[in-house]
Amino acid sequence: MRRVICYSEPTSATAGTRGTWQFVVTPTSALPKGTLLKFDLSSKGRSIDWEIPQTDLKKKKNLIWAEIEGDKPIKAKAVTEKDSPIPSFEFVLPKAVPANKKISIYIGTPSTKEAPKNGTMVQQIVQRRRPFYLFIDPTGKKQYGEPELFTIDIRGGKLETIRILAPSVTVKNRRFDVVLRFEDKFGNLTNNAPEDTLIEFSHANLRETLKWKLFLPETGFITLPNLYFNEPGVYFLRLKNLNTGEEFQSAPVKCFASEEKHLLWGTLHGESTRFDAAENIENCLRHFRDEQSLNFFGTSTPDAEEETPQEIWKQVTQAINELDEDDRFGAFVGQQWTGEPKQEGTRIFVHQKYDKPLLRKKEARSSSLKKIYRLLPQKDYISIPMFTMASISPYIFEEFDPEVERVAEIYNAWGCSERTTQEGNPFPIKGDKKQGAVEAPEGSLLQALKNNRRFGFVAGGLDDRAVFASLYDKNQQQYTPGLTAVYCDRLNHNNIFEALYRRQCYATTGERIVVGWTLAGASMGSELDTIKKPGLLINRHIAGYVAGTDTIERIEIVRNGNVIEVFEPDDVTYEFTYDDSEELQKIALKDPQTKALFSFYYLRIIQTNGHMAWTSPIWIDCATKTKEQKESLQKKGTTKAKEPTQKKKGK
Repeated sequence: MRRVICYSEPTSATAGTRGTWQFVVTPTSALPKGTLLKFDLSSKGRSIDWEIPQTDLKKKKNLIWAEIEGDKPIKAKAVTEKDSPIPSFEFVLPKAVPANKKISIYIGTPSTKEAPKNGTMVQQIVQRRRPFYLFIDPTGKKQYGEPELFTIDIRGGKLETIRILAPSVTVKNRRFDVVLRFEDKFGNLTNNAPEDTLIEFSHANLRETLKWKLFLPETGFITLPNLYFNEPGVYFLRLKNLNTGEEFQSAPVKCFASEEKHLLWGTLHGESTRFDAAENIENCLRHFRDEQSLNFFGTSTPDAEEETPQEIWKQVTQAINELDEDDRFGAFVGQQWTGEPKQEGTRIFVHQKYDKPLLRKKEARSSSLKKIYRLLPQKDYISIPMFTMASISPYIFEEFDPEVERVAEIYNAWGCSERTTQEGNPFPIKGDKKQGAVEAPEGSLLQALKNNRRFGFVAGGLDDRAVFASLYDKNQQQYTPGLTAVYCDRLNHNNIFEALYRRQCYATTGERIVVGWTLAGASMGSELDTIKKPGLLINRHIAGYVAGTDTIERIEIVRNGNVIEVFEPDDVTYEFTYDDSEELQKIALKDPQTKALFSFYYLRIIQTNGHMAWTSPIWIDCATKTKEQKESLQKKGTTKAKEPTQKKKGK
């Protein structure tokens, strides 16, 4: 038999709003004087969670208190809980309460009129049957048993934005689906809009008579199937709220005339602000797949036993195995590992297979980077150095292994490791020198490239675990979470892994900027040499395109660390060509160890909204010329070298 009857008033709330909530307890048998009631908000204390109330009855804002029906308010006492970042709230009944008499716990403000202003802030995340717990101890000795349960449904707020989710790359006449997500200002799905709200769907080249009119769906999202473009070009899908006049635009969709690789988006390092990857890995994966619309995601689980017990690691690998699905979502088992500063740094190990043990720094077999590299089969994993230019975990690439360190993290939400602030880094690693992280120039990726360390670029997201835990609550500069773009033949686990291994990827600061480029016909991540292509000694033809999410301010061609050409499109799309006709042997760098000559090129894209992209480099090995090659080049040298191709605007 139940000891009490519980219900809440109201039974639902709108995410991110203020109000007052009543939790009613009706005991089925009398409760003696001195009975303890302990109320648990079931919150983690994050900024997105339910606001933690205060207990001073004199202050009417964001207050928690209790009342026996018809009596004066009872003050709450905040009680610290073990392993909880927030307190529970304890009440002592000042007198006996007979059966069937109501006891109410309130969160908000006593003034009904002031509730929207002075009440308690609801969590920002939509959640069905959001739980609150009440523990009752009639003895008054804090001998609490099983809790009673209250629930409130948290619903989406007022319609704020519409996200248009479409592929970044398609082919003429190839059909594809578009998903429209109607969201409140916190990113929750919502249908909270006037009943007569009408949405118009169009794109730049769609005939006026073919514009679609859509009603706001009850689910908060809708799929538009079988769209296609009948001409190559760059397209932006658009929505217009006909009631308010607001317009929304998709990221660019580049349509090619013939078959092209898929352009996929994801991250191999990052944590969801909504779902902890250790506590609820399945919801975390679904969040990135369904709500963030990522094509792939890799876990970046910390290696320490206290952060990742073996049972948690088992749950992580099982969930990755279950949610990895061809043509829908690529899921990867990955982990963080931090070694000696400078020599080993901090990195992510991304495994191609699911059933991999967690490599713990404290265990003998995985206590050093060299041991791990001997332990794991090559090509079964990728080792990704990250945050290399941070003072708390620098990596100077002296122990670099090109067979496994195929890519490096150039950017994450804590800053960029491409180059120093003095060299023009717009996202410097900046914080408190004693408690946070500051710039460590010796970990610059640009310097590593100059030393002939060869790796592609990926980007990470926001992280508050392991080495990053010391940054989250400190005065550390924070930026937007980054994204990694991958070109591959098909959306599946193996194709994505192989594309990363071949360095056919690039990094952005979080927006889906479409970039493609070639050097002498070779794609990003390639290694060329002048033995197979002797013409590279006198000319390197570069061609590319950029489709931005905002006006493109600059496209920089970086050669050996220096910007050799700048395009300033002042447009959202741009196509370009450039011929680098300087003699390769004169501008080539010298490998510090082998003394061999080499050069590297990559693109740096800057938008007017501050977002950026960095493409993986292309390398050219400058081999010694044979007698025949010298004679051939001398003959070619009698003709005037081609001038750089004129810049041209993209469609």
